[in-house]
Formats: sequence, structure tokens, C-alpha cells
Amino acid sequence: MSDSALASVLLVLLFLVGFAQLLGYLFVRLRQPKVVGEILAGIVLGPALLGRLPFVAQLIDNAKHQGNILDFVYWLGLLLLMFLSGAETQRLFSREERREVGWLAIVGTGIPFVLGLILGPWLIRPALAGPNGNRISLIIILAVGVAVTSVPVVSKIFADLKILHTRFARLVLGVAVLEDIVLWLALAVATAMAGSTVLHLRAIAYHLLATIAFFLLGLTIVPRLVKRINKARFNVLAKHSPIGYAIAVLFAYCAVAGALNVSLVFAAFLAGFAVVHKKRRLFSEALDSIGKVAFAFFVPVYFALVGLKLDLIRGVSLWMIVAFFVGTCVVKILSVSLAGRFAGFRGLDLVNLAITTNARGGPGIVLASVAFDAGIISAKFYTTLVIAAVLTSQVAGAWLEFVLRKGWPLLSGATASPKQASETETRLQTA
Repeated sequence: MSDSALASVLLVLLFLVGFAQLLGYLFVRLRQPKVVGEILAGIVLGPALLGRLPFVAQLIDNAKHQGNILDFVYWLGLLLLMFLSGAETQRLFSREERREVGWLAIVGTGIPFVLGLILGPWLIRPALAGPNGNRISLIIILAVGVAVTSVPVVSKIFADLKILHTRFARLVLGVAVLEDIVLWLALAVATAMAGSTVLHLRAIAYHLLATIAFFLLGLTIVPRLVKRINKARFNVLAKHSPIGYAIAVLFAYCAVAGALNVSLVFAAFLAGFAVVHKKRRLFSEALDSIGKVAFAFFVPVYFALVGLKLDLIRGVSLWMIVAFFVGTCVVKILSVSLAGRFAGFRGLDLVNLAITTNARGGPGIVLASVAFDAGIISAKFYTTLVIAAVLTSQVAGAWLEFVLRKGWPLLSGATASPKQASETETRLQTA
């Protein structure tokens, strides 16, 4: 790569991180989720706004054609976000929370997904279909779009609000992780059927079994093995370079997942879960150092690149956006509220859980991008899915910020004092 080519990539990264930090700060000042401002930074630099300028468009095109460097930064930011989220939720699926997570996942996710499958044949219209879209693949995409919860965006919101360590965060992320298993399986089915009538059952069955096995082993047996390796005398790297060792664990998990054709997002999350399994003190400083770099550069650039990939010029249908957003939000919120009551939650607990799990963020955007690239959905439906993902994430972040600022508990039994509420508001203003 020539110096001029490298300079163009670095300049694009400078614009991305600069705009992401600036708009993120402005959104925090406006009591809005920082992550939405970071996504908006990419939209500003995209073809809808500044990307119309020949200089900016040429600069971004040059950067995209230099060895996929931007794609690497994109994925590294996503993996680091999931790794740190897993490290903060090392007690995910603990015994006292399995019942609540089970109800929220089965009922809160199951009802919207099943309703999408049942009502899909009556809701699907020609305007939703892409060149390779058939009725079954479109129905699956619609059902997943209603039910999915975003792990990356919800994790980022929790990190910005400094509540990743709370029981509320563990419950929501536990539900979101289980939902994402359904997302990747459903996407595999939908893309396999795109443009054909033959369903490759063997490939789909392998993908499902490999994902579930990797997920279960990553929560049970593997963390115990990693814990032994962490404390082993021969582990010189962990003792003398804990930061390097933690990153090595992340890369090892991702390498194994890639070989098994399992989502790297799951692998990164489980790697963070394993590194601090009941031994957080051992790597607390290392994870803090990794987190400072990740949230200063890689994670904001990841979300800015998400925004940069959005093309709001391809087609926008206002009625489709309103109908999808309102209808899916009502179904999701009512389903999670019902699940929450079965799990024993009441009052404000139900509102907090319902609004937060309605955030579709990253997976919603991934769903839209994969389905659009596969030719399953039209440009208008693609834009609808993306806008719904961003808006639901913004609503979730704004609501949680409001609850914390008021000093209200996220879950009953964890009341916040006026002093804590004041400290929370100060922290949010300076985040």
C-alpha cells in the first residue's frame, strides 16, 4: 500500500472517530443515547449528506478499496464491544436469574416471532420483496425483525450509562443472546431459500447444532478450563502481559468459532465471559485498559461505519416505516410485559424491560443488510428495518437515562437514593 493510500484510510478513520465523538457528546448533552449519535456520524459522512461532495465520496471510495481495512476496524470494534460486554456479565444465566431469562426469552421473544410467522402471509406485499425474495424467506425476515433484540447496541447503552454490572443488564443481555441464536439460524434458513425452492437441511442443522454446542460449552466447561490456564504457572503471558493474554483469548475464541462456522459475535461475548469467570480481580486492570482504548476509538468507529453503510437514497416509504415501527413495537412491548408478569415483575420493572428489549440496533441492521444483499427484501423494506432499529435503540437509551436520572430503580429491590440519583446525573453529563 502506498503512503497516499494509507493516508486516505487514516483520514477517513479520523473523520469517523471525530464525528462519532462529537455527535455522541451532543446526544449525551441532549439526554439521548450516545450510540445513536455515533451511528448518525456515519450517516452524515454517507451518500445522503457529506458523501454527496465529490471530495468526500472519492476519499471514502479510496479507503474502501484498500485491502478492506475499514471492514477489519469495523469487526474489531464489534468484537471488542462484545468481549467487554461478556466480561461485565460474567454471572450471566446464574441460577437465580434463569427463570426470569427463560420467561422473557420464551414468551417475550416467542410471541412476536410466532405472530410474525402466522400473520406474515397476510402482511407480505410485493413492495417488500427483492429480486430473490420468496414468500417463506420474506416471512422469516419479517418475524425476526419483530422479535430481535440488539446485543451490541444494548451493551453500548449499558456501558455508556455504567450499568453493565447490574442484574437488569444481565437479564436483558441474557435474553438478547438467546434471541440472537434464533436470529442467525433464521437468517441461515432465509438466505438458503433465497431464489430457490430447495431447503438445505443438512447445512442448517449443522449450523444450529454447532452454534448451540459452542454456546453451551462456552458457558459451562470452557470457562473452567480457561480459569485453570489463567492461574497456571506456565502461563507467563497472563502474568507479565495480562492485556496481551486477554486479547489472545478473544482471538482464540474467534478462530475456533470461525472454523466451526459459528458467529464471531457469540465467540467474543463468551471469551469475555471466560476470562473473568469468578476471577475478575486477576484481569480487572487489563480489561479497564482495553475498555479505554476500545470505547475511545474502535467501538465509536464501528457504529459510525454502521451508519456509513446506510444508504437512505435507495428508497424510503413513510407509510411502511410508520406501520412497521408502530406495529412491531406494540407487539414486542406487550409480549415482554406479559413475559415479565409471568417472571414475577410488576410496575416500572415491566416498562424498563419491555422498552429495553425492544431495542433492535445492531442485529436489526445486520438482518436488513444480509437480507438486502441476498436480494430477499426491497430497498424500501431495507430502509424500514434500519430506521426501526435505530429508533427503537434511541427510545431505549433515552428511557433508561431518564429512569436513572430520576433515581428510579431499574428493577424492584434496587432502589436508588437521591444521592445516587444526583451522582448518576453528574456521571451521565460527563460521560
